[in-house]
Amino acid sequence: MLVILGCKYSFAQTAVVVNARLDNEKKTLFISQQINYTNNSNIALEELYFYDWANAFKNNSTPLADRFAEDYQRNFHYAKDHERGYTNISKILAHGDSVSWERPPKHPDIISLQLKKSLQPNETITIDFVYQIKIPDDKFTRYGYHKNGYALQHWLILPAVVDDEKWVYFSNKNLNDIFIEPYDIQLKLEVPPSFLLSSNLHLVSSQLTSLNNQYQLEGKQIIHTNLYLEKSPSFQIAETSHINVHTNISDEKTAPEMKEILIKRIVNYLENKLGDYPQEKILVSERDYLSNPVYGLNQLPSFLSPFPESFQYDMKLLKTLTHQFLDQTIVINHREEYWVKEGILTYLMMDYVEQHYPDLKLLGKFSEVIGVRWFHLADFKFNDRYAFFFMNMARLNLDQAIETDYDKLIKFNQNIANPYKTGIGFYYLEDYLEDNQLMEKSLASFYQENRLKRITSKSFETILKQNSNKNVDWFFEEYLAKNNWIDYKITQVEEVGDSLVIKVKNKENIKLPIPIYGIKDKAIVSKKWLPPFVGEQIITLPKENTQKVAVNYEGIAPEFNQRDNYYRVTTLLNKPFQMRLLVDAEDPYYTQFFIIPEFDYNLYDGFKIGPKLYNKTILARRFEYKVSPKYGFVSNEVSGSASIDYTFQYKNQHLFAIRPGIGASRNAYAEQLYYHRVTPFINFAFRDRNLRSNKRQSIGFRSVNVFRDRDAANPVDEPDYSVHNLGYSYSDRNFDNFFTGSFDYQWHKDFSKVSITTKWRKLFLNSRQLEFRLFAGTFLKNDTRESDYFSFALDRPTDYLFDYNYYGRSEDTGLFSQQFIEAEGGFKSKLQPAFANQWMTTLNGSYTIWNWILLYGDAGLVKNENQSAAFVYDSGIRLNLVQDYFEIYFPLYSNLGWEPSEDNYDQKIRFIVSLDIKTLIRLFTRRWY
Repeated sequence: MLVILGCKYSFAQTAVVVNARLDNEKKTLFISQQINYTNNSNIALEELYFYDWANAFKNNSTPLADRFAEDYQRNFHYAKDHERGYTNISKILAHGDSVSWERPPKHPDIISLQLKKSLQPNETITIDFVYQIKIPDDKFTRYGYHKNGYALQHWLILPAVVDDEKWVYFSNKNLNDIFIEPYDIQLKLEVPPSFLLSSNLHLVSSQLTSLNNQYQLEGKQIIHTNLYLEKSPSFQIAETSHINVHTNISDEKTAPEMKEILIKRIVNYLENKLGDYPQEKILVSERDYLSNPVYGLNQLPSFLSPFPESFQYDMKLLKTLTHQFLDQTIVINHREEYWVKEGILTYLMMDYVEQHYPDLKLLGKFSEVIGVRWFHLADFKFNDRYAFFFMNMARLNLDQAIETDYDKLIKFNQNIANPYKTGIGFYYLEDYLEDNQLMEKSLASFYQENRLKRITSKSFETILKQNSNKNVDWFFEEYLAKNNWIDYKITQVEEVGDSLVIKVKNKENIKLPIPIYGIKDKAIVSKKWLPPFVGEQIITLPKENTQKVAVNYEGIAPEFNQRDNYYRVTTLLNKPFQMRLLVDAEDPYYTQFFIIPEFDYNLYDGFKIGPKLYNKTILARRFEYKVSPKYGFVSNEVSGSASIDYTFQYKNQHLFAIRPGIGASRNAYAEQLYYHRVTPFINFAFRDRNLRSNKRQSIGFRSVNVFRDRDAANPVDEPDYSVHNLGYSYSDRNFDNFFTGSFDYQWHKDFSKVSITTKWRKLFLNSRQLEFRLFAGTFLKNDTRESDYFSFALDRPTDYLFDYNYYGRSEDTGLFSQQFIEAEGGFKSKLQPAFANQWMTTLNGSYTIWNWILLYGDAGLVKNENQSAAFVYDSGIRLNLVQDYFEIYFPLYSNLGWEPSEDNYDQKIRFIVSLDIKTLIRLFTRRWY
């Protein structure tokens, strides 16, 4: 019999009764479930939609699998069948009769029921489901089966939401943003005797026997039903005045007594700031924390923590407990309006630190270490991290509007930048309204009036406007809705009597308020707010005791560029000069220069070291320069490079950036012989407006001017030359479907040539990979056939433009000659003819044999003047250790015959090794940007 459960805050429209049995051998739940669903909309329903997110793990073709591929999460695509999960539905009944159902196109984890009779408003229907859930491995999302048991999240079939007279549902993308209304639940669960249960539901009864463990649970107004079945129970219970906190968040450095104190402090803080939590218990797990950690803290091992004792545990628990507090009570479409909960979470975390750790620095006790404390980064308070992390994306032109749908955000914005910008915005708004209690009052009203009710962000907006003493439309219409850069500049200061008349320019097209300051010795002597404006605005400040005036001196607004925010009144310069060692955070109060030691290596210079003088800070800048001389300990010579460039960025356009500049370098190309290269260039970068797309395009023009040392003992062809180069490239680099293409046109006084290169890679559902690469190039003119210096190369380009990072550029034998760079012909075996002075076409391919072992093959035609086109081929084994970064090629059969039988086979093995720091960093950051 189904019982409708009550709640002191509102009444559930859905009641669920579940009988579930776990088969541990099969990692499967056998479920009989009844849903009593009431149509609380204003329209008759012809069909019902249900979430079945457990079925998102069934194969590599689901939206969840696509999301993993976009984020370069390889383990799901290489998973074995028994590691995946799915739902097997045996029966669905409506009022006891069978009912037709289907899964909507592109939504394999949604169920659509076709009703025989429409469900009128306020009518109730009983739906019975009989189904089995194969539980996936927890390595994909941290939820599923693991060696100690099971962690279950989003495992039940539950009704979607009818909003604004239409069904709202979406597929699982590992965003923890399922949109359902509160429901009442009665759950009977049978598990093997080796497993004990922890849950956010109320435990009615339990019966533990040698055959099985049976649990009866219930919950009123539940949004998420989370179950943890463990052989060794890890959850501890802390009792507070209103709720019991069940948690297994770990911290070896924090004593149990201190943990209990901190839990009570956090619960009291949340209930004081928001209101009472409407359940008797709240469950917070280490898995919840790891899915949404405190970034910065999660990278530090506990023994290296520079923070006060228990601070790390305090922050972990604060974020996870607050997240659960909001997730279990705020019913909002998180995929479309995530910013409401994420903004509240960030604001509360900042406020909590202000209350309990007001003087804590971002680097903790490291800020006091000699050497470290000289850095401006050591001056940052812990809460400065929020603006800093957001600004990282703004400077890269990758920031997205806060109101962007959650699943359209790139990973860094989704997890870090956008929630941080929202929380900063709450503080920005609070300071503008000049009322420290207003935001706290609004959040409390919002929570208490709307908990466990389906709402939209308009509810928050209405309450905030009711409490505000100024117009706050700019916050919703500009700050949240747009991703325009925020950038202001003081253009003029005039002394009039005892006042300063200040002209302020808004450099961007976004209408926001901004504070103006009078400064003396870095201290604030006056402050006024300019209301929202575009263009220019005039404001007056008192002249007395003012050395400088500044825009946004306290960094209240997340401003793109604060380096031009100062204007002198009584000082000589707007900003003093400052030299800093190593890389540092930007200090807008100074004009900064940096110096850092830099290291490099090649065969001819040996180990190289020298200073790099530059202006780049941790965050990207549009204008950059660097001078980097290095001393080689083998050659006893100085080499190095210098460059200067400026990036013009374009917001929300297909044209992403234009970067003109010039670079120069001096490096060894042979023993005691150096080349000098000067290259002016301009690049046009294009990016899809959907920043989650990996599609990129670029057009570049450059003039490469090379001057090489001459030596009679080591003569070279074309010691001095200039080559002009126009190129276009297209790429769509996804984990499971990879494509790149490029066109290259080069001209020189004695030759001109064109070439195209394409590369396609596909990862199939059976986890095998097929890859093809095509190169085709031809000379339009060639008067340099006396040598092959400018010819197309079959296996090792001469690299006359000095684009490739050869470790032994001129080596024909030995280990350095075996370095493989996939360019031009792309062959691994060294065959003849090795060059083409007329045209060349090659096809390179590979296919997976097992895991990271592939079989490769190359075939091509090489045409030289006055010779017939030569057909060449090779094949072998490719060890794909880290694709495109660390690979080894073992030649087997080619035009030379069976190569392993030849002498010196070890010298035929080729390798790719990437030691470039920027290239290696991209390997780890590509899933975030």
